[in-house]
Amino acid sequence: MEGTGTGTGTGTGLVTGTADITRRLDDVGYLVDEGTASALFLALTLGRPLLLEGEPGVGKTTAAKALARALSTPLIRLQCYEGLTAGEALYEWNHQRQLLAIRLAESRHDRLRDADLFTEEFLQERPILRAIRHEGPLPPVLLIDEIDRADDEFEALLFEFLGEAAITIPELGTFAARRPPVVVLTSNRSRDLHDALRRRCLYHWIDFPSPARAAEILRRSVPAAAEPLIRSATDFVGRVRGLDLDKAPGMAETIDWVSALSALGATGLVRQDVVRTLSALAKTPDDRRTIGDALDGLVGTGP
Repeated sequence: MEGTGTGTGTGTGLVTGTADITRRLDDVGYLVDEGTASALFLALTLGRPLLLEGEPGVGKTTAAKALARALSTPLIRLQCYEGLTAGEALYEWNHQRQLLAIRLAESRHDRLRDADLFTEEFLQERPILRAIRHEGPLPPVLLIDEIDRADDEFEALLFEFLGEAAITIPELGTFAARRPPVVVLTSNRSRDLHDALRRRCLYHWIDFPSPARAAEILRRSVPAAAEPLIRSATDFVGRVRGLDLDKAPGMAETIDWVSALSALGATGLVRQDVVRTLSALAKTPDDRRTIGDALDGLVGTGP
């Protein structure tokens, strides 16, 4: 078992302020606004988990990935889904090895006790325990992605870890991180999260980027795209997001769409090209019809 974590500070000692984290993220290709940079810096400085919420596709998951690259530390990812269990997220016993140990003992006419079978030798690390027991020079970034997709019961499993950077294994005791991992949780708000989970985390809402920042993100993400196409596409998506849609396009969809337009050789927005590539932007039949019906007022209205 690891030593007891302090619960404050990550021990990175590398990030000196919001400007520093902004520069580091910029160096790895992630353009961050001041609010998000401040939230990440505080999470690092205070050693607190950070809950990022926002619409799908605004860069919550990418923020955690970029943070790991910026800190030159491993990213450990736990993708949440309905029915996720402790055995898949925290730890599990290697039942096959336990069975082999039992058979070997029987062949030697030895008798194994339960305590002989529930030792670290038979313990399988899952993402959370792996993050706690990480031995590298810097703590890893643990991404708990789309926590809102997991069950309420799974949230309760996280309370000890989020509050104390530790988990308790009944057969072995409590494992606490020497250096608490940098924990980033993301949520699309498909359901409300428990207040007890929110209390254990810092919080930040990521908005869809401003037009200027969206254009800069497109320049970096689709470097082959022509500048007039980027400007027109940014304006178009901003107008589309004002329509009554089931799922407003985020930056992920915008990047896919501009990539598709650029691959077709488009240097600006032409109605025919928009229609051909609309499936990259509109993710439901109703949204496709809504955008299609408004297309005459959307194409060609940008600068």
